[in-house]
Amino acid sequence: MVEAKLDKLRKLLAPGSRGDNEIELLAELLSLPNSAADLNLSPQRKREMLFEALLHQLAAVARSRPALIVFEDAHWIDPTSRKLLDLTLAWVGGMPVLLVVTFRPEFQHAWSGQPHVAVLALNRLGGRHGAAIVEAVTGAAGLSREIVDEIVERADGVPLFVEELTKAVLETDDRDNRVAAVLAASQLPDLAIPATLHASLIARLDRLGPIAKEVGQIGAVLGREFGYDLIERVAQRPAAELRAGLDRLGEAGLLFCRGVAPRSSYIFKHALVQDAAYGTLLRATRQELHARVAEVLEQHFTDLVERQPELLADHLTAAIDTERAVDQWLKAGHFAAQRLAHLEAIRHFDRGLATLAALPEGPDRDGSEIELQLARGLCLFTTEGFGAAWALEIYSRARELAERRDDLRQLFMAVYGLWQSANGRGGMVECRKFSHRLQQLTADDADEELRLQAHHSAWTTSLFSGEPATARGHCEAGRRLYDPERHRHHRQLYGGHDQGACAGYMGAQVYWLLGHPDTGLAIGREALALAERIAHPFTLGATLSMIAMLHLDRDEPEVALQWIEAAEALVVEQRIGLVLEPQILRGAVMTAQGAFEEAIVCLREGLTRPRALRLRPYGLARLAEALSRRGEHGAALAMVGEALDVQERTGQRRWEAELHRLEGIALLGLNRLEEGQTALEGALRVARHQQARSYELCAATSLARLWGERGRRAEARDLLAPVYDWFTEGFDTADLKDAKALLDELS
Repeated sequence: MVEAKLDKLRKLLAPGSRGDNEIELLAELLSLPNSAADLNLSPQRKREMLFEALLHQLAAVARSRPALIVFEDAHWIDPTSRKLLDLTLAWVGGMPVLLVVTFRPEFQHAWSGQPHVAVLALNRLGGRHGAAIVEAVTGAAGLSREIVDEIVERADGVPLFVEELTKAVLETDDRDNRVAAVLAASQLPDLAIPATLHASLIARLDRLGPIAKEVGQIGAVLGREFGYDLIERVAQRPAAELRAGLDRLGEAGLLFCRGVAPRSSYIFKHALVQDAAYGTLLRATRQELHARVAEVLEQHFTDLVERQPELLADHLTAAIDTERAVDQWLKAGHFAAQRLAHLEAIRHFDRGLATLAALPEGPDRDGSEIELQLARGLCLFTTEGFGAAWALEIYSRARELAERRDDLRQLFMAVYGLWQSANGRGGMVECRKFSHRLQQLTADDADEELRLQAHHSAWTTSLFSGEPATARGHCEAGRRLYDPERHRHHRQLYGGHDQGACAGYMGAQVYWLLGHPDTGLAIGREALALAERIAHPFTLGATLSMIAMLHLDRDEPEVALQWIEAAEALVVEQRIGLVLEPQILRGAVMTAQGAFEEAIVCLREGLTRPRALRLRPYGLARLAEALSRRGEHGAALAMVGEALDVQERTGQRRWEAELHRLEGIALLGLNRLEEGQTALEGALRVARHQQARSYELCAATSLARLWGERGRRAEARDLLAPVYDWFTEGFDTADLKDAKALLDELS
């Protein structure tokens, strides 16, 4: 059965479809078995390729014959379909395609002004045109001029109203005051349907007879469109009666039929017709019908429910089966997220939260709300990034409930979400608090998955807080716990990247800071090999950019540039962002190569980009270095000052020692010698406090050079020699070579 469906799909696709990838993506869209997950695509690129596959099919059809595409009621469109519509509209220019989109005036778009787009505003009908519709509907039956004029006036120029009111008037038995008789047929509806239309539709439904009216009401519960197989099971009427009722609705022009029963499907003439029929149901009857639909869907249409879980959720909600409805909205949200429809997923989670309010307070309701909030937060991170403003509110609520419920997993996930949110904003002060809580939660727990993520939070927090020794312990613990297959799902659940690779590329930074440059380089290479092997796009991008930073720290700009270019190519190919802003890294390369003017322009531009905000002190440090080396010491000092302000505000002390060293160099360049010496001594103190041996070496070298120039050669040698002698590796790196050359000079 499954293979038959896939075979039909292959035959349906246009000749020349772009290989198996296109077929796999379309199969996934149709909920057919597929291997799309093995394509190793970023969510952004996967979604883009799916749209390209759909548009390619459209182009193939248009090449063989002219095509007509109609999007009705675009004001109700979902975000993913809207994106596809925008792409389609841009794509069809120059093709033999007529694309018709209808929408209400409040619908916002940016299509006007394109050469292949014409926007037509459909105004209300004038009296002459309204009368023409009345005459076309009445045909030979005819109505007096007075009645025609009254219909046109009451319908207010809306064609649907004109048509329906005319039909209702023709069907009424009151010969004296036909229009008044129709309008008196019903009370004003609760729904947002104009009274004139509502009254005429109710009058027409009533005159169709009880069976047709009931069938119309059941159809309205099912939706704007429904199939015979579904309404047959819900209506619970003999087939002859059901078909007669459907035929009567079709003859009256309220329902359009495609196919022949039992293989037929039906669509209401207009959404307002469906709303009018739905509005005639008593609340209890409506609720009972929705419950019956939900039961039929679960028992006989499991495939439909799997493909459209929100359909069942909608009926359960309307049936006031609240607890099951909440669970189903959660499933619907997860399903949408798996299909990269994250905005729709957030809507489903929001519906679940709104439905949840009707449940009595207690642990079960709290547990359901936590799951909805956690899932909502993860989708928000995907759509808006880890710095998303709402995330703090979402995860704080989840944490509050989880603390009350005493559920370890839920509490861990809520706190982890808070840590991710703080980390996305670069707030290490908050990160420390949340990471410490994660350590507490997993201290006595045997769940290795949670412990791995607790270490993950800690190695990141410790490194960027200026505690490399602590970070090293957590990196090593994480690398011991990590298994690439067992923890594969963590890439999506925890931060969008692979934690094994993260422990490696962060560990590489840590070991360099701690004075083990060769060990750090070896660990970095292992991380890069892992990232290339698992081929997870965001992980690979993060690894490439962090390895580039490592080579910049080692003063190897040409090697760094290779990894930067690889990262940038990946960004273009997979439509992803990077942990580090590439322009910052490129600017640092230019500085190391002596192109100071170009470096300054590049760094300034990079610092304006959103991704530079998270690790802003690093970008400012690189800009300060470029400015100093070009002789703009005052501007360099200003950049250092800004970076130190950011550091104090966020707790990002990873570059504190280097910032003070750069401050000292800028002050020396301004001939403020005593202040410059004080700043260099401060850099040395910070580096020693942090056990950041590489920064200690840089600070000691700068200070020793100053002392040597001021005639304090012995003190300079005594300062630098023990720092240099501590190192046991990395003697081919620029910093150690520079220190050795200075020691030789001082000797």
